[in-house]
Amino acid sequence: MIKRLFDISAAFVGLALLAPLFAVVAVWIRIDSAGPVFFRQQRVGRWGKPFEIFKFRTMRTRTDETRQLTIGDDSRITRAGRFLRQYKLDELPQLINVLQGTMSLVGPRPEVPRYVACYPADARTIVLSVRPGITDWASILYRDESRMLGQAADPEKAYIDTVLPIKLSYYVRYVQERSFWIDLQIICKTVVAIMH
Repeated sequence: MIKRLFDISAAFVGLALLAPLFAVVAVWIRIDSAGPVFFRQQRVGRWGKPFEIFKFRTMRTRTDETRQLTIGDDSRITRAGRFLRQYKLDELPQLINVLQGTMSLVGPRPEVPRYVACYPADARTIVLSVRPGITDWASILYRDESRMLGQAADPEKAYIDTVLPIKLSYYVRYVQERSFWIDLQIICKTVVAIMH
């Protein structure tokens, strides 16, 4: 209950304070490339229930939508998108998801169904028992995930075989040890990581 009240309060205040930034980013995205301001994609949420995640659009429209990983210097990324991704500003609209109750500020990052299908059964049960989050320990560790995958001969295989198991270990650890103070610690470390 404390976590949910904190989520609602922080998301509401965040959206109110960031409204001018949202407006500037929205205009920039529309000027930079044709297409909608927001990118929406189906992710897997609590108890395995699908939901629509919100992000600022960072890629050109009418691109290969079968590719669900962003790898290295991806040609689909717009000029505005590169800046937004570098400073994680594209994730800010997920505060809307937090208000809706489909996400939390802190929790395991929500995956697309394709990769959730790769979760071992025991890990899936644990990870999907909580709301997914905007940030977590794995998000901090793999802040440069796109660049790392860009160096792999087979990026998707590297993600499924190497990166995803490590992420899952962090997700499971978070669920088992979660507390309000750990959430605050993750939020602070996320801000520090973005600023560097």
